[in-house]
Amino acid sequence: MQVDVLNINGQSTGRTVELPAEFFGMEPNDHLIYLAVKQYLAAQHQGTHKVKTRAEVKGASRKLHRQKGTGGARKGNIRNPLYKGGGTIFGPKPHSYDFKLNKQVKNLAFYSALSHKAKNNSIVVVEDINMDKPKTSEMAKILSNLNLAGKKTLFLMPDYNDNAYLSVRNLPRVKANVFHSANTYDVVNAGALLLTEGVVKQFAETEEAMA
Repeated sequence: MQVDVLNINGQSTGRTVELPAEFFGMEPNDHLIYLAVKQYLAAQHQGTHKVKTRAEVKGASRKLHRQKGTGGARKGNIRNPLYKGGGTIFGPKPHSYDFKLNKQVKNLAFYSALSHKAKNNSIVVVEDINMDKPKTSEMAKILSNLNLAGKKTLFLMPDYNDNAYLSVRNLPRVKANVFHSANTYDVVNAGALLLTEGVVKQFAETEEAMA
């Protein structure tokens, strides 16, 4: 798939890049995307919820009254779950919600998400952005020139660039990430992908290494 390369002013540079078919040209598998997104969100769940059992709540351990002869039901101590302030039966305990997903499944889900974006023409390729210092207003202007203002955008860079990352950080609907840290959820959650030429080159090199 050929895509025009734009400059930071939103104008065509006259160059085009080929988006590797291995990543952007496959038939998307929506079920794999679902599994990858589910696994990502499950891993974000802290799972720190905790309630106290009858062994942990405050209260004396003595038996409330003798077993027989009172005319009432037999009772243990005041920490009984049936009493107010007693322990909780089968309550939640801290645990991880994460679950294992095979690497091949995760990769195919990622490729499927990228292919969806390619089919929907939601990918913009821009020449490599070099900034002397962090400047949010300058990055906002670049996005506006690329017709991405107000859109939920995932900006993929070839390597971590401190100035570019800090310039994007305060833009509410834009997320910056590097090539090797991108995941299926970020791609699905974004309305558009902004790729630099360097990132496209990394995709192509990865495709060659996989061949």
